Amino acid sequence: MKTILNGKQMAITIDRLCHQLIENHLQFENTVLIGLQPRGIYLSGRMHQALMKLLPGAHIDYGKLDITFYRDDFNQSKTLHVPSETSIDFSIENKKVVLIDDVLYTGRTIRSALDAMLDFGRPASVELLTLIDRRFSRQLPIQPDYTGRTIDALISQKVRVLWQERDGKDEVILID
Repeated sequence: MKTILNGKQMAITIDRLCHQLIENHLQFENTVLIGLQPRGIYLSGRMHQALMKLLPGAHIDYGKLDITFYRDDFNQSKTLHVPSETSIDFSIENKKVVLIDDVLYTGRTIRSALDAMLDFGRPASVELLTLIDRRFSRQLPIQPDYTGRTIDALISQKVRVLWQERDGKDEVILID
């Protein structure tokens, strides 16, 4: 097991990602943030809170999207899929959407998210923000617009993002 980001490094990385979004979206009047269930919501929630502090008085629409029933492997598993909550109480029609997830691996989760997102309108554009990009593992031509850290990991290795809210500490680890 190897630590990729400790708690302090994660906080700095999230802060940097927030500033990059501010550079590109200014006051977010036509931009929405959507965190992907189940684990991308921890990153997106923190980013939304940080952006609200950095931009007092700004209104930033924020939602959570579950992609369970949009996955291309949904019917291939023998296990019961239990969906997470989708909470998007706004239209994304003609909005700039920033999809947020913790780890970008094969790209299949993002493809599913793009399908699921269309139930809420047709966005003007979609950007992808990930905390960790496993760049040599892609099965689909999907790349992040904003990346916390890019790592090269073997297929046999697993990247695990630990969140204070769920796991009791903030850390990104690489497991052999």
